[in-house]
Amino acid sequence: MNYDIIIIGAGLGGLTAGAKLSKEGKKVLLIEQHNIPGGCATTFKHKDLKIEVGLHMIDGLDKGDPKLKIFEELGVFDNLEFKRVPEFYRFIKPGVDMTIPDNYEQAIKILAERFPAEKKGILKFFKVILAFRKEVFKVPRQKWRYLLSMPLFPFLFPNLMIRENANVGQFLDTLFKDEDLKLVLLANLGYYHNDPYTMSLLYYSIAQGSFFSGGGYFIKGGSQMLSDYLASIIEDHDGKVIYGHLVNEIIIENGTAIGVKYSKKSATESEQQNAYGKYIIANAALPNVMGELLKDTHAKTKLSMAVGNPEIAPSILSVYLGFKKPPKELGNGNYSTIFFDGGLSNQRELAEYQRTDLSKRVFIFVDYSQIDSGLAPEGKAVGSFSAMDYISDWDTLSKDRYKERKEEAAQILIGRLDKLIPGIKDEIEYYEVGTPTTIRRYTLNPEGTAYGYAQLPGQTGRKRVKIKSPVPNLYFASAWTEPGHGFTGAILSGYWCAEEILRK
Repeated sequence: MNYDIIIIGAGLGGLTAGAKLSKEGKKVLLIEQHNIPGGCATTFKHKDLKIEVGLHMIDGLDKGDPKLKIFEELGVFDNLEFKRVPEFYRFIKPGVDMTIPDNYEQAIKILAERFPAEKKGILKFFKVILAFRKEVFKVPRQKWRYLLSMPLFPFLFPNLMIRENANVGQFLDTLFKDEDLKLVLLANLGYYHNDPYTMSLLYYSIAQGSFFSGGGYFIKGGSQMLSDYLASIIEDHDGKVIYGHLVNEIIIENGTAIGVKYSKKSATESEQQNAYGKYIIANAALPNVMGELLKDTHAKTKLSMAVGNPEIAPSILSVYLGFKKPPKELGNGNYSTIFFDGGLSNQRELAEYQRTDLSKRVFIFVDYSQIDSGLAPEGKAVGSFSAMDYISDWDTLSKDRYKERKEEAAQILIGRLDKLIPGIKDEIEYYEVGTPTTIRRYTLNPEGTAYGYAQLPGQTGRKRVKIKSPVPNLYFASAWTEPGHGFTGAILSGYWCAEEILRK
């Protein structure tokens, strides 16, 4: 069978690319190994509860957010409901308990009142992170290649040039003396990375600037609503979406990608099918593309030389919770609460506390009952914990020990939550633990990461893996390529990939 576009994987990058290309009249085939679309943008059901797998909130949606144009063009706002989250996050550690607004002017006011001696640094902090976002998105992406070649580039984008190789930890050290203030500003570092001293200031600034400029939103009904809608666009425009099938090989002919070999996950090699396309989009982990999917030696070498060997990001431990009673009825007043309650005193210890024992590890609790989430019936609620995690702590365990360790993790975190919200433990009717091996099983991502390559200064911005590969007619759209991970990163990568193909 012949198609204009074949997409490997139905994560948000592949779905966005497929929706855009389908609406432009291209014949699209999308092949997904799971039985639903979305990758990490999915939900699952437990009785009358809908459990959100990945989405805490999606950033931006203000006039400076490039997703706005994409969602309007694809009809997302006409078909999905976005609920504004009431705050950015609540930060808790011994001696500090602050709720940070998702508006930079209000955040400056609250932070300056709590840390008056640091007001000058606070103003500079917000000036820099907002300037990064403005510079990166002030021109259409297709003009970047032209601008990069201009001698005036450093003058047009001064913040980008000066701080492109900077890390977050050093940046905060130059601005502030108060370690509590640094930790407040780093509270949600786990959204992106595990160590401020290896976290790209560029990526952090763009993401944080988006939250502080446009706020945070939750898709009513969960992230599966977005994934299902994007898949429906492909099918409604005569495209084809196949679930439960695995792409085994990208077919290369005369050095050019021309198709894929695929089969049901349990099928034998003799049951493989071939599909041919003018362009192939890999919405799959780049290490898997270079490892298993490219069997042509020349193409594999060509791509490996271009990509190199970037560091893979850590993973996530999640505990999904179903409540008999909404936590807000027990006194919880915040949507996102981030705990630094294990003895952490400064940002230099943060990387250690992102992987220490779970009784001390930094974690976030999300209470979806604070909004009209559409995840639970009246009188009930769902929530979740998440913390940075590492597959090396799980993948060598026996089946029985793995199950025991999941239960231990759940009880430790539930116990910590019960100290903050007394009585909440008794209101839990259901819990489920997701580990890095869970993510690897459902997404095939190496190391079980949901982030792709780590957001290090040498692996982000202009140094990020490009959407257009060195193998002709092979493109990428995922968290593993530019601009980076997260819902926003994946959506932008898919749309930009579609634009690249349409221009060609």
